[in-house]
Amino acid sequence: QVQLVESGGGLVQAGGSLRLSCAASGRASSGYAMGWFRQAQGKEREFVAAIKWSGGLTYYADSVKGRFTISRDNNQNTVYLQMNSLKPEDTAVYYCARRTSFLAAQSMALMTAYDYWGQGTQVTVSS
Repeated sequence: QVQLVESGGGLVQAGGSLRLSCAASGRASSGYAMGWFRQAQGKEREFVAAIKWSGGLTYYADSVKGRFTISRDNNQNTVYLQMNSLKPEDTAVYYCARRTSFLAAQSMALMTAYDYWGQGTQVTVSS
């Protein structure tokens, strides 16, 4: 089993920044990729970003490209999401997720491809 714990959410004004963290424990070494997803109230969960543990290749949703950066610290088994130039439409609960086996690049954005999920952290951007 793998446990994922997100932190770093909060309330920020539009144009501000936040950095989310996701710490993995348990069978933390058994990972292929980590992803961030978000779910706004009344909407479906959507892909935000993903990163491969080995090599660090990254993937982003068009809506966050150029504003968000995903990174990882392999020694700490932690993945980060640096969010800059935040907009009110970024308001959502942000979830991290872990994929334990190989995943093709074109599937990185699929919610169903991930094996473990965190409990989520709320990000609220005020206008």
